[in-house]
Amino acid sequence: MKFVGVMIAAGMVLAMPPALAQENPVKAGVEAWERGDYKAAVDRWRAPAMKGDSDAQFNLGQAYKLGRGVPADLNQAELWYGKAAAQGHEQAEASYALALFANGKRDAAAPWLQRAAGRGDPRAQYVLGTMYFNGDIVQKDWVRAYALVTRSSQSGLGEASTALAQMDKYMSVQDRQAGLTLARKYEEEANRAPLPGSNPPPAEVASSNPPVRKPPRVVTVPAVQVPAPVKVAAAAPAAAVRDGGWRLQLGAFGDPGNARKLWSQLGGRFPGRSVSYVKSGSLTKVLVGPYASRAEASGACRGVSPCVPVSQ
Repeated sequence: MKFVGVMIAAGMVLAMPPALAQENPVKAGVEAWERGDYKAAVDRWRAPAMKGDSDAQFNLGQAYKLGRGVPADLNQAELWYGKAAAQGHEQAEASYALALFANGKRDAAAPWLQRAAGRGDPRAQYVLGTMYFNGDIVQKDWVRAYALVTRSSQSGLGEASTALAQMDKYMSVQDRQAGLTLARKYEEEANRAPLPGSNPPPAEVASSNPPVRKPPRVVTVPAVQVPAPVKVAAAAPAAAVRDGGWRLQLGAFGDPGNARKLWSQLGGRFPGRSVSYVKSGSLTKVLVGPYASRAEASGACRGVSPCVPVSQ
């Protein structure tokens, strides 16, 4: 069965050593990129990339993926990501995996997705999770799928939250609970032994030999960064929601921002329901509903903790 769901001041300039750009063309390219001069950035990176500089190779991949300074070309992005990934460039590994996947090379993408997901890249976790759910290239494993997509959703990837809601329609309560337990294990392992370069922003540009003052990272990309792993099926019409006075309390927080963060992570688990942030003394409660009865509310709580049915 296929999963229903889804899809980088003049005086100051005069004072700079004139040989700096020649000494560090990759950094000079990053500076050009930050100014919006993408063609100059690509021109700076191409020679060191051809000589094997992995940062320059990764940056060229970003430029080709985004179509900045060069025409957008995912095949060229894949080529340059691959050259950098082969040298152990961790940011490139995740981007290479996703480019392979988007180009239809799922067999080749799978081991790279495994590496990136193991380091905590949320995009890789999401795509690999859907592969496990569908039995696409890898052996079907719904518990592992749920764990990976849960971890991705916890990182704030909206597509993953949507995918969890889709998965809930097919999975038993026991399998979802097992998936959540495995997700916590993954989180504990990541917290116990964090690796350098984990969870890089989806569109940043690397700078070889950075100075003592770390240069700003580049670039926030408005486009969707994750290729859709499965075809989207038409959703069934939503059933009417009856308000019987029942809500779910998902937690209470001293910082209202944490209350909103929780809902951004879990909102996809409660389709058709709305959230309320209710002040109670110094705390902000997260209430979700409505539900017709205590039994219906209790059923919606399954696999979510903390989650308590409350009557209003």
